[in-house]
Amino acid sequence: MAYLTEKFGPAIGFHSVAGEVAGPAKVPAVKARGVVQGAKARKRMAQAGTFLYGLPLLGLFFLLWEIAPRLGWLNRIFFPPLSEVLVAWWDLLASGVLIEHIGISLQRAAIGFALGVVVAIPLGLLMGRYALFEKVSDLLVQTLRNTSQFALLPVFILLLGIGEESKVAITFYSSVFFLLVNTISGVKSVDPLLIKAARSMGTSDFDLFRKVILPASIPSIVAGARLAVKSSLFAVIGAEMLAAKSGLGFLIQNSQLMMETADMYAGILTLTVIGLTVNYLLVWFERWATAWKGQSETSLI
Repeated sequence: MAYLTEKFGPAIGFHSVAGEVAGPAKVPAVKARGVVQGAKARKRMAQAGTFLYGLPLLGLFFLLWEIAPRLGWLNRIFFPPLSEVLVAWWDLLASGVLIEHIGISLQRAAIGFALGVVVAIPLGLLMGRYALFEKVSDLLVQTLRNTSQFALLPVFILLLGIGEESKVAITFYSSVFFLLVNTISGVKSVDPLLIKAARSMGTSDFDLFRKVILPASIPSIVAGARLAVKSSLFAVIGAEMLAAKSGLGFLIQNSQLMMETADMYAGILTLTVIGLTVNYLLVWFERWATAWKGQSETSLI
């Protein structure tokens, strides 16, 4: 109706019944917008409810963490109460030590992850789109993907030394295959009718990737990114525990060796908060990038 009104003028928006002229047919459009807005509001409330429903169980976990060491259920030396961990966390934060270690670890993880994005997404688009290219490269990719990154850490150290290069390399290796596999899956799941329609209009290969395949693959790519971020954080922490003098991994490992368990748990909690924050940022990005679909298919986890 809106299209007809725009094409033929406002008169098309009126109709005559038994000689009576009705007003413009705008009510259905207003109602439709109201339904859509109501559905979005209900969806936002449901998503917030999902988060709120989990708070009591999380609160119970933290409560047990506080009382179990105090009641002697757990050895307080090895598992201090949550309040002591929070005090240690604040002391580390106030002194600037925690911020320094966080910055170093995030820098290493971010560089490795960014390199993974640069390599994996173009390679995944090609492997997902061109069957011959996938057949040629798949065996090598699968061989590397099924080799443990932690088993290769000594190799990276021998080849690149104990400096930043080896830590970035292990982070890159840990993240690239999650991104690659999910990009391939996303490309293969694109509706063939969309590709045929674009081809019928003379779309070039570059525009086909840019305007059809890549946007349709975003949910799968973001899902791979969420796994890749977690893996890159795990990898950089493991590398810092073995061969580093800075970073959250070093802080956790050094605190354990010095029996400063409150500092150790403070570092672990910091990692958890960072992981959750990055995860929810990626969820938000997926919803923003797929807003053209009119709905979000992602969850909060």
